[in-house]
Amino acid sequence: MNGSPPIVWRRLLALCRKESFQIVRDPSSIVIAVVLPVVLLMIFGYGVNLDATRIRVGVFSEDSGAEATRFIAALTGSRYLEVHPGPSQSAVTQWLLAGDIRAMVILQSDFGARLGRPQAVAPIDVITDGSEPNTANFAAAYIKGVWQTWSSARAADRGVALPSSPIDLSIRYWYNPAAISRNFIVPGSMALIMTIIGALLTSLVIAREWERGTMEALLSTPVTRSELLLSKILPYYVLGMLSMLLCTTIGVWVFRIPFRGSVALLALFTSLFLGSSLGLGLLISTLTRNQFNAAQAALNIAFLPALMLSGWVYEIASMPAPIRAVTYLIPARYFIAALQTLFQAGFVGRILLQDLIFLLASATFFIGLTALKTRRRLD
Repeated sequence: MNGSPPIVWRRLLALCRKESFQIVRDPSSIVIAVVLPVVLLMIFGYGVNLDATRIRVGVFSEDSGAEATRFIAALTGSRYLEVHPGPSQSAVTQWLLAGDIRAMVILQSDFGARLGRPQAVAPIDVITDGSEPNTANFAAAYIKGVWQTWSSARAADRGVALPSSPIDLSIRYWYNPAAISRNFIVPGSMALIMTIIGALLTSLVIAREWERGTMEALLSTPVTRSELLLSKILPYYVLGMLSMLLCTTIGVWVFRIPFRGSVALLALFTSLFLGSSLGLGLLISTLTRNQFNAAQAALNIAFLPALMLSGWVYEIASMPAPIRAVTYLIPARYFIAALQTLFQAGFVGRILLQDLIFLLASATFFIGLTALKTRRRLD
């Protein structure tokens, strides 16, 4: 009779116990599964910040009048700017060249006089450090915002109406009203942590068995291929789910990241992504049979694509077309999208459905391919 032998659950349980004891006895597994997630979350949560909240700005005014003084005071009062008055324009310029400040504001000598003229624009020179475009854009926008707020308040005090704008803008931020970058950085970092636990740890499992010579002993037993694979997947799946619980707890209670989705959906997407990562790790381990080579392959095949091509840090729409096409094959892209949706928006069926379909297909592909490549032979 053809087909796979039936799974003997008692034997599978014994193999899982053996693998669990191996995890407990191996300090590196505990470090990667428990300590590393906490360290990475702290680094990503506190260290990776795309919000420029205190930009260093140098200011020099050739006008010593009251209007220039009030405007500089308005700049100093902004919580987004750290203002450093300079003794001369050349000194402020040197600060910018040295990287001590990110922008400079120069008020011309006729600043106050120009303000008194109807429909006149006061001469303000704003120069930013373009070597960091994101910070330069923030600095220009903040300075412009201070100028508009100060001009409106000055006109209101004098009973003068500012020129009306043809467009009345009303800006609102959905899902992340404060536009805090941490709210999408932390959920995205959880996907990287799951990649490390899933792909890196399991890439060493079977390779370790071959190096230590215990694989020959396993193959001499009646254990089936399905039992062998499940005994390698299930303990690390439980370990991954516990790590995800730890990450979610830290994200919600320490970083105050809002969670608007369903815990059941979070568990479902994590399970599918772990299935994909565990399958990929076992496939690497099965093909290489060497722990060093397996670790290097897992780093290059799983972790680096998840970091660079998932859209977590780098916008996919800004990538060249061939690279964008590659990103559709990266499971982390869909897991990060699902996590950010669950944390910030809640249940958005259309987005979550496409992520669910791909992660299911990815998990099926990698686990199935690993099963095909696993042979109960020594060659």
